Amino acid sequence: MIEITFVEASGKERTVTAPAAGDLMHAGRNADIVGMLGECGGTCGCGTCHVYIEQHWLDRLPPPADDEADMLSLSDNLLPESRLACQIVLRAELDGLRVQMPEVQG
Repeated sequence: MIEITFVEASGKERTVTAPAAGDLMHAGRNADIVGMLGECGGTCGCGTCHVYIEQHWLDRLPPPADDEADMLSLSDNLLPESRLACQIVLRAELDGLRVQMPEVQG
């Protein structure tokens, strides 16, 4: 199990545990994180699992694939640290990951 801290748009922090498997979107949805919608179920088809990854964690992630980059480009809240949570595979190296939820999804 790994720990992930979600910072909701309100500023409320919630640390959850999740198996080092699966993806960040499902970990957030299973923990009822406010703003983690994931309306497409994790197929990289909607952008409603948009999160901001703290900069020092970005180096531990592979770069976004073309389909993720295309979906992110449709966001009004795009930042350099933007990622889709459905595309972040959880693994032991991400223990302690911190993510910020945007104010608005979609």
